[in-house]
Amino acid sequence: MAGPKGSKYYDVFLKYHINLETVDDNTILDREGFDLLNIIREKGSLSAAASEMGISYRKAWGMIKDVETKLGFSLVLKHRGGSEGGYTELSQEGNDLVNAYNELTDQFNVSMKEVTRKFFWSINKKPEDENN
Repeated sequence: MAGPKGSKYYDVFLKYHINLETVDDNTILDREGFDLLNIIREKGSLSAAASEMGISYRKAWGMIKDVETKLGFSLVLKHRGGSEGGYTELSQEGNDLVNAYNELTDQFNVSMKEVTRKFFWSINKKPEDENN
């Protein structure tokens, strides 16, 4: 909530997105892609990650391959089935990228709470507040 109940900004929120982009503003990896990588790491399965996100396996695999092509290195390692079944895990580079993204997001969230509070305070202040 961005203001006191009844204020004009009561149901308004600030949102931000952190994307990995090229120098010419083409998105390489957005929040959906980072979410996919996080879930793959958690579940150990591209199929399970796609299912949890409500997207097809084909779309999930296409997202991964597209990002890997743009970055020039593998983010996931697929291990085919067999008697113990297959699984998918993040490569070292994939883990490093996801860890850095998660840490950055945590830091942004802390900072954004304070910045957002100040922003909405400044637009919600009453004329009598300006005299103080």
